[in-house]
Amino acid sequence: MTADDPAARTRPAEPGLLAHRVPDLAALELLLAVARLGSLGRAAREVGISQPAASGRIRSTERQLGVTLVERSPRGSRLTEAGALVTDWARRIVEAAEAFDAGVQALRGRRDSRLRVAASMTIAEYLLPGWLVALRSERPGTAVSLLAGNSAAVAGQVREGSADLGFVEGLAVPQGLDEVVVGHDRLVVVTAPAHPWARRRSPLRAAELAATPLILREKGSGTRQVLDAALAEHGGLSAPLLEFSSTTAVKAAAVSGAGPSVLSELAVREELAAGRLARVPVEGVRLRRDLRAVWRTGPPPAGPARDLLSLTGRG
Repeated sequence: MTADDPAARTRPAEPGLLAHRVPDLAALELLLAVARLGSLGRAAREVGISQPAASGRIRSTERQLGVTLVERSPRGSRLTEAGALVTDWARRIVEAAEAFDAGVQALRGRRDSRLRVAASMTIAEYLLPGWLVALRSERPGTAVSLLAGNSAAVAGQVREGSADLGFVEGLAVPQGLDEVVVGHDRLVVVTAPAHPWARRRSPLRAAELAATPLILREKGSGTRQVLDAALAEHGGLSAPLLEFSSTTAVKAAAVSGAGPSVLSELAVREELAAGRLARVPVEGVRLRRDLRAVWRTGPPPAGPARDLLSLTGRG
């Protein structure tokens, strides 16, 4: 390259966006290396490219700027007067880029040091603890906060940005959220062992279940949504016998003999095994449901949210 190279000397800078007129960081870092080392070959090795690629990058930068930057001779490479001036400006740009990168790294570190999770009651009680223990072994420096509520509340918390990742049990995910199925669950009809249903010889019919006042979770819970939808074609749910905002309260009422209930199989596994509750077979109704992870519509979860999602087996 020489100072009388007409292509480099006469080509004007292109109008339009600044990105079209200003060389990229890779070209500026190469130019700084040439200035510091006095050799295009050594500069190429420092930035990790071949010498022909370095020559091509310098020529491309000269064409973009419309000035000659580097003169080569048997004794090495040196900057032209214009090249020395451009290099001074390039150094400021690279320093600003380094400051930008450091700031973004700090933001990313702050984001990765915390994780806000919202989960429906069943998932929060019976699945999430195991996932969080596994996450702690992978990310011991991440502080996790948990908000537990019904599925409707969880969806709202994720949508408004107060939770990074949510887990719900309902039938559908509201607008503004993306989802992935992370597991499956089944609702089961349970009663105290002394209840007449516990001694039935034939399965309970769906219409009979729909017509019976039950101990239920509140509206908005995933359990209630699934049960409402499943029994809609059988006359719909009767008015609740009792209604609670927690699975634990529903179970306690059922165990006490207050009446039958419909709960997650996950939630009553221990009570069934111990004989404190009896499972009542039902026919003519589908009580299986999907368990989902949800996040705000857009890029997939990153950082600890991505890692937690992967621990569910669906990330």
